[in-house]
Amino acid sequence: MKIVIDGKSYEATSGEFILEVCIRNGIYIPTLCHSEALPGQGSCRMCIVEVIERGRAKVVTSCLYPITKEIEVLTKSEKIMCMRKTIVTLLVARAPQNQYMKKLKEEYEVDNKEIERFTVDNSENCILCGLCVKACEAVGTCAISTVNRGITKKISTPYDEPSRPCIGCGSCSFVCPTGAIIMKDIKDRRTIWGKTFQLIKCEKCGKYFSTKQHFDYATKKLNVTKRKVICEDCRQKIVAENFKEVFENINSIN
Repeated sequence: MKIVIDGKSYEATSGEFILEVCIRNGIYIPTLCHSEALPGQGSCRMCIVEVIERGRAKVVTSCLYPITKEIEVLTKSEKIMCMRKTIVTLLVARAPQNQYMKKLKEEYEVDNKEIERFTVDNSENCILCGLCVKACEAVGTCAISTVNRGITKKISTPYDEPSRPCIGCGSCSFVCPTGAIIMKDIKDRRTIWGKTFQLIKCEKCGKYFSTKQHFDYATKKLNVTKRKVICEDCRQKIVAENFKEVFENINSIN
């Protein structure tokens, strides 16, 4: 079916989210909690757009709004830009010194006077998007979660102590849009969430790439008894070499 986005017509599949259509067609919509690997979060509300159906307009979250009929979408209407500016103002007030939020602050021309009425914490980087918790749940460890309520709400481990289920995979740190989760790799050690892990080397290139707990966990999940300790870069090279060998054999036969 066809939908109109900012005055131009685009093809969409029934059930496809508005954000997916925009990404596919190079239409910029700001996101903070969106990840293609972990869709459907919808907590930051930065991706809001205006949808017009039967002459009536409504504001929806584009990453969660499925397309079921022909609609018109406005991604940069005056109303939407004003609402996004308000969202950015609140997020900047929460993490005022974060570099990513500073860029959004400039993009939406947020004045410092609009933030002065809030009590800010200059050391805070987390915007409570919840993407890290979702990533941890997807891995299957559930080592971190959202705790407390109101102004004390935060992402943490149980009782703010090193989490026993944590395997040091770093998924939470990798998906964090503001770099709030600090993960340090120093030689053969990784530290995250107050817990230190032993890193293991790739058998092929000798690079430290994973914690032993993460490797053992993945091996068990895949139900593999013996697995070579190979990093992702080397694994991709091996796959490419195997494909090349197969094609060369096919060409020699032909």
